[in-house]
Amino acid sequence: MEAKHPKDSGNGSVSDHCKATLRDRQQNKKFNMEFRQYSLDYADTFAQMRNNPNVLDNGYDKTPNPFTKQDAIDFINIQLDKNPSQRFFIFYDNELAGEIGITIQDDVHRLCAEIGYFIAEPFWGKGLATQAIAKMTEYTFATFDIVRIVAGVFDFNNASMKALEKNGYYLESIRKKAVIKKGQIIDDYIWVKLND
Repeated sequence: MEAKHPKDSGNGSVSDHCKATLRDRQQNKKFNMEFRQYSLDYADTFAQMRNNPNVLDNGYDKTPNPFTKQDAIDFINIQLDKNPSQRFFIFYDNELAGEIGITIQDDVHRLCAEIGYFIAEPFWGKGLATQAIAKMTEYTFATFDIVRIVAGVFDFNNASMKALEKNGYYLESIRKKAVIKKGQIIDDYIWVKLND
């Protein structure tokens, strides 16, 4: 049974307002998540998060492994030179929880961008990827001359596929045996969202 506040009259009291606010926050957890600009102040934490094998397993092999603090510094410095920003740190309850960004393609594909992201393992299961994809997709279409965003997802990464699908991305194709990861040949799922 719900405990009643002594001043809870049930007629629009302050307590009612507090309950409504809490209920809204529970239903919409986006208030906990925010984007912040890259900063060298977080190089140590970023390196530790990125160096997790469970994170590295879902990314490209060109990412250094192990991912050192110097790798983090180099990566952050590259991003700081870009204006407008193409990548952001993801914060959850004021803690660094991951990163997300786009890579704008060139030549005849210059109106396309690839989206990439990771959530640090301690923050899995909170819906952060879904929220971050929504925010980054909106930002990309509003900021850049981009008509198509694509995400390549390894066949075992169901969580990432679900997060993309929740944001209106559709499965355009499955590239059979297109990826070799940790000695295994796997399929590459291509998810797309168009700026209609």
